[in-house]
Amino acid sequence: MIGELKGKKVLVLGMARSGLAAVEVLLKRGAKVTAADEGKSDKIGKAARILEDKGVQVLVGNYPLVKSDSFDLLVISPGIPLSIEPVQAAYKEGIPVIGELELAYNIKSPAVEIYAVTGTNGKTTTTALLEAILQKSGRNARAAGNIGIPLTSVVDRLEKGVIAAEVSSFQLETAIHFRPHISGILNITPDHLDRHKTFDAYVEAKAKIFARQKKGDFTVLNYDDNRVRNLAAKSKAKVVFFSIQNKLEEGLFIKEGNIIARFNAKENLICSTSDILLKGKHNLENVLCASTMAYLGGVSPEVIRETLTTFRGVRHRMEEVGYIEGVLYVNDSKATNPESAIKALEAYDNPVILIAGGRNKGSRFDELAQVVKKKAKSLILLGEAKEEIKRAVIKAGFSDIYEVTGLKEAVLKAKELAREGDVVLLSPACASWDMFESYEHRGDCFCSAVRELEIKN
Repeated sequence: MIGELKGKKVLVLGMARSGLAAVEVLLKRGAKVTAADEGKSDKIGKAARILEDKGVQVLVGNYPLVKSDSFDLLVISPGIPLSIEPVQAAYKEGIPVIGELELAYNIKSPAVEIYAVTGTNGKTTTTALLEAILQKSGRNARAAGNIGIPLTSVVDRLEKGVIAAEVSSFQLETAIHFRPHISGILNITPDHLDRHKTFDAYVEAKAKIFARQKKGDFTVLNYDDNRVRNLAAKSKAKVVFFSIQNKLEEGLFIKEGNIIARFNAKENLICSTSDILLKGKHNLENVLCASTMAYLGGVSPEVIRETLTTFRGVRHRMEEVGYIEGVLYVNDSKATNPESAIKALEAYDNPVILIAGGRNKGSRFDELAQVVKKKAKSLILLGEAKEEIKRAVIKAGFSDIYEVTGLKEAVLKAKELAREGDVVLLSPACASWDMFESYEHRGDCFCSAVRELEIKN
């Protein structure tokens, strides 16, 4: 553990949401904080002025020299790669390097439990659903982490209860003592290879979610994902599986159209899959993971059922923006990799006009191209990766492709192409950073463009 923070010289790298939250809790505990960010945007400048008013030494546009006598601890934001010079210097000097996830775990109250969710796709929906189930059961539950609410902010204000934490591979890279009571892994497919370099390194980062778990804890794994299932042998906690495709001796699974919880040779009905509001097979995976974690946390089947039949999902993930002239517009901006976009396409039987593109995170688009050929009516491309996606789709034998320069233009082109009964789906299969501040910003711009169409209509 990082121990007492009072008087420690701490360097916080990154002044976005999680970095600012880390600074707040460090100051509150008497640390001497320096904050640095190599960015020079107006947003960073505003953050710098706020921190300076609080007595924080701030560096904008560069990083300080890191030596053993200058800092006792480095706290890095998830978006900061471990390969940068200050981090490597800290490792060389023997200075501990942690992320906001580890910081939050170190300052949390012993009366606060953490139920942590990771995976390549579905984390946000699963975390939000888990929070909803826990709250419905009467628990003092909060969602935090990669879902957009810094974990440190919630931990700092919660004396007793449970946190449903969405954790990413970036956050887990710097986890040392992080030990959730219940951990869940949804799926693992190639993603963020621009950061992790190899798929094995990415899998290793994901597996750190249960690395510190012990007897009395639970590791919840997707039985249908071979890579996830094979991690079971590495956990020291009680491993419990969930499955869409297989009937399990123990765990949650689908049987004759119903979600069943089977433990100690006894089966409990959770609910019928037809009563669940979330659409698509991928959402059934999310439902099973959240339900398994809640069940292991002591929530009754009745409460889980009530939540599953009323929960409508989260913003920017298969979010139905509205109908215009019989055409459904869907905001799936959270789909920042090909696998996630594939799942979105497969959720619809109607003809789909897909809007895709952005910044590639080291992914291949061959499999997505095959699904586009099978499921899409038209493809509208934008962003840095549009030529790369276009090549893959043409190779797959699909030709109804349109290139645009912005999202508003993409929505206008989609309206021109769409007919009653079609679905216009923003599911980019790429990160947003080439054109937008975040996937949320991208999704908001899409929704605004759709609403403009409604007004004109």
